[in-house]
Amino acid sequence: MVARLIDEEPEQAYAYSRIALRLASRVAAVREAAGFAAYATQKYSEALAEFRAAKRMTGSVELWPVMADCERGLGRPERALAMAGEPEVQKLDKAGQVEMRLVAAGARRDQGQLEAAIVTLQSPELASNSVQPWTARLRYAYADALLAAGREDEAREWFGKTLEADKDGATDASDRLAELDGVEFVDASVDLADLTEDEDEDDDEDDEDAAEIAAAERASDVAEYYDEDDEEYEPLEQSEAEADADAEGDKA
Repeated sequence: MVARLIDEEPEQAYAYSRIALRLASRVAAVREAAGFAAYATQKYSEALAEFRAAKRMTGSVELWPVMADCERGLGRPERALAMAGEPEVQKLDKAGQVEMRLVAAGARRDQGQLEAAIVTLQSPELASNSVQPWTARLRYAYADALLAAGREDEAREWFGKTLEADKDGATDASDRLAELDGVEFVDASVDLADLTEDEDEDDDEDDEDAAEIAAAERASDVAEYYDEDDEEYEPLEQSEAEADADAEGDKA
């Protein structure tokens, strides 16, 4: 459910992840899924704790780039940059190394170092004409950094190269190009009857989603998961009402 919902309904995915933690907290895949759910909802401290737990369980370094990005999310770009220089980076596959380069460039931008961010993104992967899964994102980040640095002509060129590699429309490179060229888009007229019908359907779906999220949150709020082996994770204090309820349950 976390995997199905995380892109479109991240809060709902997060609620399911908390239930999964209560049921199978010693499973590395559960900790990783919980980390991504927290990451998607910008709960970076929780995400980092879960990713660390998953890394400890598996011994794998594949989560290293997203862990570094969590440090950025927590307002600690200097830590992200320090992680970019650690030996773990050399153990990553090519996709992971490109991801780490993107995170490091983002950390440079967080610190106002635009030119350093541009240099960080300059790499054999960026210069290659071969299109890989990471190519569009790498070119887009480079174009965006160029534009932020006021190098508009170069930025236009690289947004164009991004568009060539972005067959799935994962970036908004086409919109950025249009914006640079001064093109404005006007929405086509919409039939009001169809619009009203669509809004009614959306309201019904929202009501169902709200009920499902509430049910998931009630289940996950019974007690906060705590891993005694994880120093980064702190339990939430149990309320007196919850303590009394637990005591009554034990007597029963």
